[in-house]
Amino acid sequence: MSAKTPEERIGEAYTQLRDALAEDLLQQVKESTDKFFERLVVDLLVAMGYGGSIADAGKAVGRSGDGGIDGVIKEDKLGLDVVVVQAKKWTTNPVGRPDVQSFAGSMEAQRANKGVFITTSTFSDPARQYVGRSRDALFSSTDRPLPTS
Repeated sequence: MSAKTPEERIGEAYTQLRDALAEDLLQQVKESTDKFFERLVVDLLVAMGYGGSIADAGKAVGRSGDGGIDGVIKEDKLGLDVVVVQAKKWTTNPVGRPDVQSFAGSMEAQRANKGVFITTSTFSDPARQYVGRSRDALFSSTDRPLPTS
């Protein structure tokens, strides 16, 4: 007989299902096109409240010659304060410090004070250390999900 309560067993089952769903979803995202991933990231950030209630708060701009920026999210109605987004859909190699430094340079070229760099891979320790001194945020597929409540 199990020493676990019904609530504990339900909690464990929920965690297993959530983790399996997250893994399946990540695999589908990794198999999608780069353009889809860039749009997904911008839409997700706007849905999370970045850009407030502005109708055109976020825009995926990733394309050849995009200056290292895949998306822009306006934080005010005039678009004077923006969050720039870099989305890397990598499957094996970690994002390194040179990639993050290049993104920081792109932010400066866009006159942006804030940036979000999201990847389906991971970030190297030097990349995380570099960002630890800035106002940028890094999110990878191995980061824990944000609370939903």
